[in-house]
Amino acid sequence: MKDISQLPDAHLRIFARPELPDPGSLQDAYLIGICGTGMGSMAGLLQEAGYRVRGSDAAAWPPMSTRLAELGIPVAEGYRAENLDPAPGLVVVGNACTPTHVEAAHARENRLVQGSFPETLARYFLLDRRSLVIAGTHGKTTTTSLLVHALRSAGLDPGFLVGGVMMNGNQSYAIGTGPHFVVEGDEYDSAYFDKRPKFLHYRPDVGVVTSMEFDHADIYDSWEDYREAFRLFAASVGPEGQLILNADDAEVMALSHWCNGSVTTYGLSEDAHVRAVDISAAPGGQEFRLLARGEDLGIFQLPLSGRHNLANTLAILAVSLWEGVRVDALRDSLRTFAGIKRRQEVRGEADGVVVVDDFAHHPTAVRATLQAARERWPGRRLVSVFEPRSNSSRRSVFQLGYEEAFSASDALFISSPPFRHNDRASDFMDVNALVESVRQSGTHAEVASSADELLAPLMNHLEPGDVAVIMSNGGFGGIHTKVLSALRARPSLS
Repeated sequence: MKDISQLPDAHLRIFARPELPDPGSLQDAYLIGICGTGMGSMAGLLQEAGYRVRGSDAAAWPPMSTRLAELGIPVAEGYRAENLDPAPGLVVVGNACTPTHVEAAHARENRLVQGSFPETLARYFLLDRRSLVIAGTHGKTTTTSLLVHALRSAGLDPGFLVGGVMMNGNQSYAIGTGPHFVVEGDEYDSAYFDKRPKFLHYRPDVGVVTSMEFDHADIYDSWEDYREAFRLFAASVGPEGQLILNADDAEVMALSHWCNGSVTTYGLSEDAHVRAVDISAAPGGQEFRLLARGEDLGIFQLPLSGRHNLANTLAILAVSLWEGVRVDALRDSLRTFAGIKRRQEVRGEADGVVVVDDFAHHPTAVRATLQAARERWPGRRLVSVFEPRSNSSRRSVFQLGYEEAFSASDALFISSPPFRHNDRASDFMDVNALVESVRQSGTHAEVASSADELLAPLMNHLEPGDVAVIMSNGGFGGIHTKVLSALRARPSLS
């Protein structure tokens, strides 16, 4: 094991502020940006734990606004200092808040207790639980959801917080009654006053790293900077803990040198402790034979396509076997996994066109999504519809990766990325050059300024039998619904 003191402290910066109350003394919490997926789930967790909860957002929009209303959690529309009157016992500040945000500034200037999202989760939900943390550049949400479903199917009732909505139960969080709490461990920073990656708050008993590839170019200066965050995560696993690593990713495997606990590996590599062999396509997904430290555990069926989803599944099987879950229960859990919203989610089919919604916004995720769609719908045209929306996805560092990824589709329709106040032109992706490169590869490609402007050329291109794979980490102007409505309204071409 390497000495963690060899690493710089760039990812350990935290600014002084009042300490968070003990779980027993906290009475109420206020969440800034409460309608976000993560913050809305945190609001639900806090309320389920018995705390009074309220919050604010720039605007209250479904589905989270509807969910919060159903829970009876008050939401103030618009950010104002007076929203914090009366003063709450805790103000949860999302990492989108700057120091000058009107509510964050008011809380700081009036010495209200401010906590980051991951700090709040760790303080009020992980202290007395067995923490199972899923980290990695790609696959975190799917892997976390799979693990939650496997543990629930085995009757263990874990607590969990997932960065998406699971189809099984239509949930993204629960306190649970069992010993485990499953967390999606994000490497993004925690808050303006806490520059630590979120996953450093969670102190895993079992940590998983699915993959490592440079991402979040808006907060990480370089690949080495990004790598160091994961080294810190590996080092946060205690001596009695377990670090579970993807054996097919050399960068992930290198993390074993920074781990204080024991290491288990998974993947397709012959050297992996938990591995899949005899892999074949099956109706609605794939099947494989599972080997664990040389023992043949039989055939498993997975209702998901793509090798990346097989790798995610091997990760949760490694965790579950370590936690003592029965093999038969694991086999049954995979068969009944219904997936996650916005991960290869079929939103509908009209006029012979299947419309798929996916969260992919990194070139590698785009490539994996399209490869899985090829496996799921062999012989059909794949039409990629993409919104480069996130701070990282709009940057020039990923342009070549997008060009290569989208050349594997039969057509590309892309919206122009928004230019924001903190963007530098030199860092910004040239979407027109990207489109021209994709065209030169022989793939039809078009660009427009918005989802609405993309709709007409997209509808002119779509034909019965096509699969429209819509990829964005945001709402993309409701384009999924608009495409389906337009397909239903037009005369059939079949």
